[in-house]
Amino acid sequence: MESHDLHRLLHKYWGYSEFRPKQEAIVSAILGRRDVAVVMPTGGGKSLCYQLPAVAMNRTCVVVSPLIALMQDQAASMREIGIEAAFLNSTLDVTKQREIKQRAARGELHLLYISPERIVREDMLAWLRTLPIGFFAIDEAHCISEWGHEFRPEYRQLGTLRERLPETPIAAFTASATRVVRHDILAQLSLRDPARFVMSFHRPNLRYIVRECATREQDELLDMALEYYLDADDGNLILYAPTIRGTEEVAARLAARGVAVVAYHGKMSNDLRQKNQELWMAGEARVLVGTVAFGLGINKPDVRAVVHLSLPKSLEQYYQEAGRAGRDGLPADCVLLWQKRDVGLLTHFVQQVQDANERERAWQRYHVMRRFVEQTRCRHRQICLHFGETPKWEHCGACDCCGVTLDWMQAEREIAAVVAKRPRAGESAVRRKVARASDVANEKLRDALKEWRRELAKAQSFPAYVILHDTTLDALCRQQPRNETELLAVAGIGERKAERFGARILEIVAAFADS
Repeated sequence: MESHDLHRLLHKYWGYSEFRPKQEAIVSAILGRRDVAVVMPTGGGKSLCYQLPAVAMNRTCVVVSPLIALMQDQAASMREIGIEAAFLNSTLDVTKQREIKQRAARGELHLLYISPERIVREDMLAWLRTLPIGFFAIDEAHCISEWGHEFRPEYRQLGTLRERLPETPIAAFTASATRVVRHDILAQLSLRDPARFVMSFHRPNLRYIVRECATREQDELLDMALEYYLDADDGNLILYAPTIRGTEEVAARLAARGVAVVAYHGKMSNDLRQKNQELWMAGEARVLVGTVAFGLGINKPDVRAVVHLSLPKSLEQYYQEAGRAGRDGLPADCVLLWQKRDVGLLTHFVQQVQDANERERAWQRYHVMRRFVEQTRCRHRQICLHFGETPKWEHCGACDCCGVTLDWMQAEREIAAVVAKRPRAGESAVRRKVARASDVANEKLRDALKEWRRELAKAQSFPAYVILHDTTLDALCRQQPRNETELLAVAGIGERKAERFGARILEIVAAFADS
């Protein structure tokens, strides 16, 4: 398929005029029926790299996805732009599953999302052989490697796809993989001469701040962070706690103060976890306190800060969890508040590992994490070097080691002074527009568009970003389209969104155009 045809599809469905770096090359490789291995940091646009080829070849892409909520959100977002997508998981009754299988058999689906546990079942493999499959897309592919920080045994079985459907291309995607893990992905999936794409691990919009602190100081800093970020009228926060008990205690303490917060951990019932995640994704609760059980594959663009309240088990884990901030490309903060006692907890976890080889790998990850927080070298550079990338620069200008400080975070002796001087809610909100206020001509218009989006998303039980991303709202406020032609020139507005929402958007814009 020619480049102009790909750009036509990009604009028609996604509303964008240009691809992000490497996206077009990845799409072309898949359309050329090559196996593909992609390492693309969060926010780089991985999903489009397999969604667009499925539309272009008009065959089904079977997506292996690890989380039920992620499947549902991605399928919903595709249907919103006119792409036929469905999922098969335990939330569907027998009748609905049969209906989806019949649609797949008729070749009506561009995308079919299936969990790794389900796809390797014998009955599922036999059924897949009867479908018009274009290729497999393996999301979160690093989970297949025992060298990785999120090894999942069920992913290890995905090599069966090559054995049972040897002619079907496989595209593997991940946001974080060291060289060892990347090689393991290729081997475990038996990729044949794959087209390899490894993007930079440097995410310049993120500010990494690491602080060792005592318990009381950590509580005070967390309170200051919440007051600062929640002063803004938009954006969400993730707090990572080390244990289930810690997660519940922090969530309860915040709830008692009137903060709209939800908790998320592995000991919750599936229904409660799902409910809490949906509340957070929909913006009903702006703060989520979770353990490492939360976040794999989470696609929420407007997380303005991720705060860790303990040392993660590995630098890969930290990079992925912190990387859930700033997916929209706007500035965001990644704050790690650790204590000496975290070292003892991590040591305990390592000593509990029974397998000798895995225990040795755990010790290696532990020492890398200790070096990351204790050394005074550029945080961004340390991360890049860990993943096998050697930056040409020595200092990033976006971490504490390179001289960056956050407005709300000061030395312990300055806390009282900072509290006294902290701007009031209105000033903080303006500052936390993260470089947005100067670009958006009419904040009242943006508020009106956000309220319309919120109500629509709530009515349809979708996360708000499925309707329109924040960056699209910003573009609408800047360009203030007056007709459908001008509306289609707004980044993020494709033909389907213009058809479904265009009249209402233009009505709202017109009401505020002269204000």
